[in-house]
Amino acid sequence: MILCADPSAQFDSYQNEIEEAVLAVMRGNQYVLGEEVASLEKEFADYIETTSAIGVANGTDAIELALRALGVGLGDEVITVSHTAVATIAAIEATGADAVLVDVEPEYYTLNPNQLEEVFSVKTRAIIAVHLYGQSANLDLITDFCKVKNIFLIEDASQAHGAKYKGKRLGSIGDIGCFSCYPTKNLGAIGDAGLITTKDTDLATKIRMLREYGWNNRISEYPGRNSRLDEIQAAVLRIKLKYLDSDNEKRRQIAQYYMANLADSQTSLPVIRLDNESVFHLFVIQVERRQELLDYLLSKGIQAGIHYPAPVHLQPAYKNRVKLASNMRVTENLSNKIVSLPMYPELSIQEATEIINAVKSFFEEQGC
Repeated sequence: MILCADPSAQFDSYQNEIEEAVLAVMRGNQYVLGEEVASLEKEFADYIETTSAIGVANGTDAIELALRALGVGLGDEVITVSHTAVATIAAIEATGADAVLVDVEPEYYTLNPNQLEEVFSVKTRAIIAVHLYGQSANLDLITDFCKVKNIFLIEDASQAHGAKYKGKRLGSIGDIGCFSCYPTKNLGAIGDAGLITTKDTDLATKIRMLREYGWNNRISEYPGRNSRLDEIQAAVLRIKLKYLDSDNEKRRQIAQYYMANLADSQTSLPVIRLDNESVFHLFVIQVERRQELLDYLLSKGIQAGIHYPAPVHLQPAYKNRVKLASNMRVTENLSNKIVSLPMYPELSIQEATEIINAVKSFFEEQGC
């Protein structure tokens, strides 16, 4: 079976180093927020080119704590997209704020800046730009809008570790960058983990306090919570961070191979934004008769995915409850057509060839 994502394959790639690092933690006497976390924070901040990085329990917490650090809370509004992981919206609501959802650009699947003025209100405090599938949202237009309106910009870079926009690492451009390090991410732990980046040292100090009950010398100055990163996950992430650029290059090579060999198939292939360096967290195509293709691929031993099968605003928990832009047509249409083909650094060219041939065979058998 060729899996859609295979984090165990990356463990196999770096098994000896990971096992040594984990064993060193286990033989120590500090398992949470210790030297491994501190080292990871410094190394990741240097990599992203920010002054600070803060380790937290997961990517959802990263967004929630970022919003709390910016003073966003009850009665405020935060603009983001509906074509995203539910975690983005869940994090907004965890602060007491309301999510306001806009459509995405048809070429890039990221936030449509042309709808920002429509949904902006006196309650708007921030925009969360989701960098989807490995590439950036339109940060020029979004950043300009935030400056004009005097609101905050948070980058949700959970699918874009290492990606660049006009030469700058994602997570270093907005007020705060948020990263999930879930095992399938480009920089993935062996459990849940997250990172927050910022160039504002005061914000960094506040976030560090918020992740641990708002403590300053064990006295709560803010109503914080528990979102501590443990030493084992930090140790694993430090190993993988060393190889992130080379692993991302492998993803790009696989993507180029897909692009070259599926160009004449009945699929809509990814479009890369100008001046953007994608890291291809996912390789997403659009097809008609999606379920038939998924079933066909599975019959050939290939597991494809859907990211995401339903817009957040059409899911039962949020339907008729969240605020929306007047037109969500792109999001609603593409959610019925998108397919994520297998994508991870350890995917071999032979396996990619099998996937390409299976996709082509499906269309040939369908008479397309």
